[in-house]
Amino acid sequence: MRSPSFSALPARALRALVVLALAAGGATTTSAAHARPRTAVPAGAQASAQHTAAVAAKPYMGWSSWSMQSSHYPGLNPDGDYSYLTEAHVLQQTDALAAKLKKYGYDYVNIDAGWWRDNAWKPEYDQYARQKADPTRFPRGMKAVADDIHAKGLKAGIYLPVGLEKEAYNDGKSPIWHADGCTTADIVYDDLRTTNGWDSSYKLDFSKPCTQKYVDSQAQMLADWGYDFLKLDGVGPGSGKSGDQYDNVADVAAWQKAIAATGRSIHLELSWSLDIGHAADWKKYANGWRIDTDVECYCNTLVSWENSVDDRFDDAPAWTSHAGPGGWNDLDSLDVGNGAMDGLTKAERQTYATLWAIAKSPLFTGDDLTKLDSYGTSLLTNKEVIAVDQADAPPAAPVTPSDPQQVWAAKNPDGTSTVALFNLADKPASVTADWTALGFTGKARVRDLWNHENLGTRTNKITEALPAHGSRLFTVTPQGRPVTWSGIEAEAGGNTLAGNASLADCSACSGGKKVGNLYLGGKLTVNDVRVDRAGTYQIKVAYISGDSRPALISANGGGAVSHKFPSTGDWGTVNTVYVPVTLKAGSNTITFDSGSGYAPDIDRIDVPKSS
Repeated sequence: MRSPSFSALPARALRALVVLALAAGGATTTSAAHARPRTAVPAGAQASAQHTAAVAAKPYMGWSSWSMQSSHYPGLNPDGDYSYLTEAHVLQQTDALAAKLKKYGYDYVNIDAGWWRDNAWKPEYDQYARQKADPTRFPRGMKAVADDIHAKGLKAGIYLPVGLEKEAYNDGKSPIWHADGCTTADIVYDDLRTTNGWDSSYKLDFSKPCTQKYVDSQAQMLADWGYDFLKLDGVGPGSGKSGDQYDNVADVAAWQKAIAATGRSIHLELSWSLDIGHAADWKKYANGWRIDTDVECYCNTLVSWENSVDDRFDDAPAWTSHAGPGGWNDLDSLDVGNGAMDGLTKAERQTYATLWAIAKSPLFTGDDLTKLDSYGTSLLTNKEVIAVDQADAPPAAPVTPSDPQQVWAAKNPDGTSTVALFNLADKPASVTADWTALGFTGKARVRDLWNHENLGTRTNKITEALPAHGSRLFTVTPQGRPVTWSGIEAEAGGNTLAGNASLADCSACSGGKKVGNLYLGGKLTVNDVRVDRAGTYQIKVAYISGDSRPALISANGGGAVSHKFPSTGDWGTVNTVYVPVTLKAGSNTITFDSGSGYAPDIDRIDVPKSS
């Protein structure tokens, strides 16, 4: 079925409609789902830690075809939606990647959805129900394309949807490769229940012995063709679906097992909006996982700020602790190189690239590499920023609440900190990084990574005036002294609870308890907060919140300021942010008020002993 034109619809409506339009066999990606009971995984499907770490020791870098395939930018898809994807275009981008970006670490060329479908989205399969290259898009077949990519010293990536595609079922009559007596009828549920983000596949039944053999046959086909990367799409829980029917943990485990059996190192990337409740499964069986919906806007540019670039600032923090060697949080394509075609201002392009780098997302662009502008080239080839993404250091996380002005930071093994300032507001604003939130006070040396400039020594903080949607990125080298803190548990007997607020057990909390039920007027007042002198203090707040929630924070009964706390991923994980509060010398009260909504649960606060 040919995908309709979406150019007249709002960006967020496009994503939903694209999913419906492609449910008959297309491919894209969209929103999140919640945790569900886990299905059994195939026996022997344990991932090899050594293998995964070797494959994805660092976030991968490269190019993907999907951004240009999905755009209505004039001239990109003249033969209909998604028609950009051809052998000629892939090899054109391969040549450009090799010439312009390879020396900076970009080495994957990833072919996305549609390589086995014609421009009317009609598929091709071999006699074993495996996807087969469309002869018009890829006349020489997929192995020849991989060979040409490898000839440039690059790695080849390919795409498949999870499950058995409906068109491949063939009334259950197609045999399974190297599996005597097995047919497509023997690998799915008898009721032909559907799965994946578009319900375009039948769900594989891994209680049947033939089923793993089908996945093995697909993996061996990709290995024989010479592919180094597989994007497995529509995976659940996630991809806009939840429930047992859409639980594809067993599929992912089967793919890990099948890839290992081929003897070829193949990076396994999962898409899209994966359920964080199954983060342990994604880490166990895969090398990367899309944490969010598509970054593409399905409009007349590749992306737009409001479509979903800005969403990542809310959605990425909960995933930070799950990334590391062997598996990374994937924020999707980095489309900052083509100017007008990207659909962003220069400030937005830099901010986009800054977040991807500090979050240690894979850096793969969907731009037309033959038409990079000078500014886009400078963003994609900045060695100091690339080093932040590729360094042996943790991803950054917000150290301030998720307000329009934000500070993100990560401590590096050499004692420095990577610090990013973001102004997500629609008008210019100043943003301050206080050294207290980095764990020290006094002086620090600051280097501007985008501009390759040493800014000298700054005392206690750095403040920058940023344009709308603007950013700065620094390395901060402390020269001062560590912060000393005075902590108060939320459940301390001297505190005051009001409204619905109540104590609850919390195994992850510092004192084994927390204050929760802060909703519809629920309040926690921390009493007798003592400081030696008046001033504005960066209060460290330890909290738990399964979703992003605001709280009204005030001192001594004064005016309250609303701050939005990032999700910690679930209701059993504690994170911290730093909130500025003006205190008087001596005893103070600090109140957390839910107002008319729902606030996070509070574990404790820590107050620096000097402002």
